[in-house]
Amino acid sequence: MTRREPLLTVHEAGSRIDLSFDDLMKYHGTRFPGGVAHAYRALEQALLSLGEVERREVFVRTAFPGPGGRDAIEMALRAVTDDRYFVDPELAQPQRGPTLARYVWAFTYRGRTVAVQLRDAGFVVPEFIDLGATAHRTPAQEQRLTVLKREMTDRLLAPAVHNVYEEIAPPPVG
Repeated sequence: MTRREPLLTVHEAGSRIDLSFDDLMKYHGTRFPGGVAHAYRALEQALLSLGEVERREVFVRTAFPGPGGRDAIEMALRAVTDDRYFVDPELAQPQRGPTLARYVWAFTYRGRTVAVQLRDAGFVVPEFIDLGATAHRTPAQEQRLTVLKREMTDRLLAPAVHNVYEEIAPPPVG
């Protein structure tokens, strides 16, 4: 998978760091590319409003518990290591249904919070949710899930970010 421009840009001690989707995948590995893509696009959308950020000052809350998302945020922001990354099930929006409920992210930088959610545009298909929740998958189910992960990743990365994630009102801090 090759990610097109633009790159995520963050700063550390004033030095610019540009990160591609492929960079985040190298850190994460290969198991959860969709989670990496979700975090990448959510952060990309948030940075449009936050502007330039010092990566070690951004706090992240999300309803998304996936390891791909966690690893992407860790590489981009070092938020896991610095204890600024929180999986908060209270951010979930069950009224949006199981395919959208947990794709909510809130990024706080220097007192300002930008929250984003996945648009309802078919990025996550019900088959992916159902198969991902299946305990004791067969080898054929594992192969199918791998295909679904790749397809979702491609769907997430293809359009402009504003067509994937949208800014929403920041949730209250609980």
